[in-house]
Amino acid sequence: MSLALTLAVRGVTLLGVLLLVLVLVVVALGATGFSDRMLTAIVSEDLRGIREGLARTIRDPDQLEATLRARRGELERFYGLDRPWYTRLPNTVLRVITLDLGEARNLRSFKGSPKVTSIVLERLPYTVLLLTTSSIITAVVGLVVGVKLATRVGSRLDRSVSYLSAISYALPAWWTGILLILLLAFELRWLPSGGLYSSPPPQGGVLRFLDLLRHALLPVITLVLVSLGAWIYTVRTMVLNTAQEFFVTVARAKGLPEGRVMRRYILRVAAPPIVTNLVLGLAGSLGGAILTETVFNWPGMGRLYYDAILTADEGVIVALTFMFTLIYVVARFALEVIYVVLDPRIRYT
Repeated sequence: MSLALTLAVRGVTLLGVLLLVLVLVVVALGATGFSDRMLTAIVSEDLRGIREGLARTIRDPDQLEATLRARRGELERFYGLDRPWYTRLPNTVLRVITLDLGEARNLRSFKGSPKVTSIVLERLPYTVLLLTTSSIITAVVGLVVGVKLATRVGSRLDRSVSYLSAISYALPAWWTGILLILLLAFELRWLPSGGLYSSPPPQGGVLRFLDLLRHALLPVITLVLVSLGAWIYTVRTMVLNTAQEFFVTVARAKGLPEGRVMRRYILRVAAPPIVTNLVLGLAGSLGGAILTETVFNWPGMGRLYYDAILTADEGVIVALTFMFTLIYVVARFALEVIYVVLDPRIRYT
């Protein structure tokens, strides 16, 4: 089987995973009765507005109630409440796959639009700015320091950074964020405590963008602090394990320069698992950090998920789950291609 055909099969398989996750989410919402309760609440909210309008023209209470019952029946048929939840499943899955995500019940975009697509796409750039930036910083620093530690195993530097890595891994992001807010925002007043812009926001493109970066600095520092230790130790372990392989010993026995041994015999072999952690971590970051974005009042994808759960907005929950899974599928397929480029030993047969 050719490489292109194999990758195509992998792509179809990952799309199957995407569809399966979406179906499971919709089934879970329907089988637990959550979907019916949400739609019933929407019908009740619509009827409340209809009642206020009809009460001005219909004075007879019996006639008003009869009209409202008729309107309720129409709304229930419109939302599919007159049918079992599983009969609505195919249409719901089809709409999400075609990105026809409908309208949110309570949430709105910054411009006031109830369309779920507009709400999600509006929040995505802020998550990219915040979490992708922190992931890139963590990856670069982790690669440099991790590789350095792998060449100085057992040294004082290695032991010190290992202790710091364990502490960093144990720090909860939300707790670290609160501490940094208390220290840097309230005590020292160096950075703002949260939000996107100052109040009032500065006018002008450059000043507005710099103000946005200033507000993003504190959450970025928080995310780097809580993730850097684990990444450094992961890179150190992967490089160290590869450096102990037999072919590395043979390369050194041939008298090859240590720099060439590190680049061609150690880093290139250790690259696939390192890149796997990096790419999947980056894809996961696009899903947002719910607690971190909530602590800093940062309107990204994570905060949107939190708001959707609090307001029980079914459409937004399904849409975000689909988007997060889609990001993972794209990242996973990209890894299939990257493996072949990084490691020539890999051949799909």
